[in-house]
Amino acid sequence: MPYAASLSTSIDTISAVDSACHKVLESLRGQTPDLAFLFMSHDHRAEFDSAASRVQEALGCKVLLGCAAEFVAGDSLEIEGDPAVSLWTAQLPGATLQPFQLRFRSTADGMVCDGFPELPPEDAEQVRAVFLLGEPFSCAVDFIIEQLADMAPGVPLLGGMASGGQGRGQNCLFYQGEAVDQGAVGVIVRGGPQIKSIVSQGCRQIGRTYVVTKSERNMIVELGGKPALERLQETWQDISGDDQRLVQHGLHVGIVMNEYKEAFRSGDFLVTNVMGVDQETGAIAVGSLVRTGQTIQFHVRDAQSADEELKQMLIRETQGQKIDAALLFTCNGRGTRLFSEPNHDASAIQSTCGPLPLAGFFAQGELGPVGTKNYIHGFTASVVLFHNLA
Repeated sequence: MPYAASLSTSIDTISAVDSACHKVLESLRGQTPDLAFLFMSHDHRAEFDSAASRVQEALGCKVLLGCAAEFVAGDSLEIEGDPAVSLWTAQLPGATLQPFQLRFRSTADGMVCDGFPELPPEDAEQVRAVFLLGEPFSCAVDFIIEQLADMAPGVPLLGGMASGGQGRGQNCLFYQGEAVDQGAVGVIVRGGPQIKSIVSQGCRQIGRTYVVTKSERNMIVELGGKPALERLQETWQDISGDDQRLVQHGLHVGIVMNEYKEAFRSGDFLVTNVMGVDQETGAIAVGSLVRTGQTIQFHVRDAQSADEELKQMLIRETQGQKIDAALLFTCNGRGTRLFSEPNHDASAIQSTCGPLPLAGFFAQGELGPVGTKNYIHGFTASVVLFHNLA
């Protein structure tokens, strides 16, 4: 098998790392993997440095990336609150890998990023995906998204922000056998197996769609010629009592990504939080920029919607095609903080696409495209699916 993954829940770091390495090498029948991802819970903090170097030495892989996380996923399990080491490896025939490490600094002229690789337009056509893992307190992720959009529009940016640390220097990234505590690490994958992705935002539509007829940056001022708040009040009156309770716990706005569709369903929206309401003007502030002329629809989030959307998107994306492996970058607000049963996202992927080698972590922000543009998300499950064409 060209892919392998292993999960260890041993409290002893060396035992957990050695066990994970042994199992993946056994599955790979001793072959050297091209790419490896290592995700570790903070229970192993004291051994982060030695763990990364130990994995690199044992596997001999061309590229090793990873991070520490609040919770870790592997196989069909999501380990919340207990020690865990999750290791994922891949042989990628026909692929070229370009690893990179980023550091950020502020200057008088704005943000500067050191280490971002060049992507000439003619080269970008060969790029399957860019993977990125960032330290949330020192990684200017919006800057990276903008840079990639300029150099290689349409190329998916996949991954997420390390989690579990409460401030700068408390998170950890793994890069080529070393542990680093700031910036971002990543790899550009050119050629090789097919790489697909979905971003399940866990929301569903309520009410009807509206065209934004006036906006100011992230403020929706008017919808269909009326104050946005008035349109929200109309929506409130038309929905059920259960949905009204969900609105009270958190309202979201979905911005349509492709205006040329006749009807919109889950996956067609970039979902963003409602940040507040200006009672005097009736404007609604949201977490993303909104342009006049765009179509929006109000959304709510609950466990049932999140479950149905993830499974439906997996089915639509795979369309009966065999998937060989998966990576899961899910929000640290999901898991048992959202669902009544543990292991939801990992087990949903396995039941829909598996069994297959899977690893991942609960992120403090997830990366993935909606439509043709990349975003940093919250409360989403960003899933990467690998399919060997040969």
